[in-house]
Amino acid sequence: MPSFRRRLRSIALIEKLGPGLITGAADDDPSGIATYSQAGAKFGLGLIWTLLLTYPLMSAIQLVSAYIGRVTGAGLARNLGEVLPRGVVTGLVVLLFVANTINIGADLAAMGEAASLVAGGGPHLFTLAFAVGSLVLQLFLPYHRYARVLKWLTMVLFAYVAVVFMVKLDWAQVARALVWPREPMTRDAVMMVVAIFGTTISPYLFFWQAAQEVEEIDKKDSRKPLTEAPAQARKAFRRIRLDTFFGMAVSNLVALAIMLSTAATLHASGKADIQTAADAAEALRPVAGPFAFALFGLGIVGTGLLAVPVLAGSAAYAVGETRGWTCSLENKPWEAVGFYSVIGAATLLGLAIDWSGLDPMKALVWSAVINGVIALPMMAALMYVASRHERMGPFTSNLPLKLFGWLATAVMAAAVVAMGVTTVK
Repeated sequence: MPSFRRRLRSIALIEKLGPGLITGAADDDPSGIATYSQAGAKFGLGLIWTLLLTYPLMSAIQLVSAYIGRVTGAGLARNLGEVLPRGVVTGLVVLLFVANTINIGADLAAMGEAASLVAGGGPHLFTLAFAVGSLVLQLFLPYHRYARVLKWLTMVLFAYVAVVFMVKLDWAQVARALVWPREPMTRDAVMMVVAIFGTTISPYLFFWQAAQEVEEIDKKDSRKPLTEAPAQARKAFRRIRLDTFFGMAVSNLVALAIMLSTAATLHASGKADIQTAADAAEALRPVAGPFAFALFGLGIVGTGLLAVPVLAGSAAYAVGETRGWTCSLENKPWEAVGFYSVIGAATLLGLAIDWSGLDPMKALVWSAVINGVIALPMMAALMYVASRHERMGPFTSNLPLKLFGWLATAVMAAAVVAMGVTTVK
């Protein structure tokens, strides 16, 4: 009986988790998997200290994003439009759309290559099938049903955690590497740091989580924006904190596991540069043996199906909110034509990456670098909105949230500037 009650409580906990968990899982998309894999393979344990920073910093930024959506009942782009000049907001939205389109293309190309690795055949056909399939699901499957599937897709990511316990690691050395940077900050190392920050603290996740909090309000008539119903704040904030801290913990745990597993397998064996999906899949051989390619393919395809709708959807929310369109994944395509047109455009334009000749694994890392650069102005704008009383009312960010939010912005700025300096040299 006690074990049955514990299972019921566990199921109830999962049911409470929504935007934060999905956001955290989408953060470990094919771009994230490729970036963390390349970092572990090339630098060993040298860059795992970055993940000690990313958890509190990304949690703070995502909390701010969620609070903005829940407090105001409006998405991030609409809130930006209320406090910033129209030209600035348009520029930020264009940057987001471009970055998301590149990321979608890189993710789809990697999904195609991973599927080809397992099933054989041409990767381009798989890529096209994944693009069309993802688009059809977004157009015709109600979001609340899709979200239930997305929650459980996150479980495939824990294969990387299992690898960590199957390989030989010096845990004392791991602990030291977590708290003390040991890798010389060369141009390649700094660029990889920007990629890690960019794939972890990604702009599309800000817009997505804020928009999903608005969707959460719309699900129940009793829920109102907190500026209209401040009595709901305590319960809402408690749920958001649980959801976000848990989701970001899942994201960072998987990221750390990927870096540790590739450091202990690929880096240790001298394979410092991941050229193909087959190279990256070798990190899973200790736990999957001859099924390593299949497990890696499942991870790439599963997280890609999770991430592509988030990438396309966040771009659509941003563009639609600035234009005053109806923006909701609960609407039918004919009820929100502009919104779904952006989703379609971002997905189909992303396919061009697959035909560009770029190596899918390298394209994934470069999309992470681009996200890191673009995240900087987005983070500054986000923190500015969260401090504005006319938007947030009595729920402007408290001191700890401001501190960690601006610290995250400063860390991202330092990494981007350092990358610029080392590149020029």
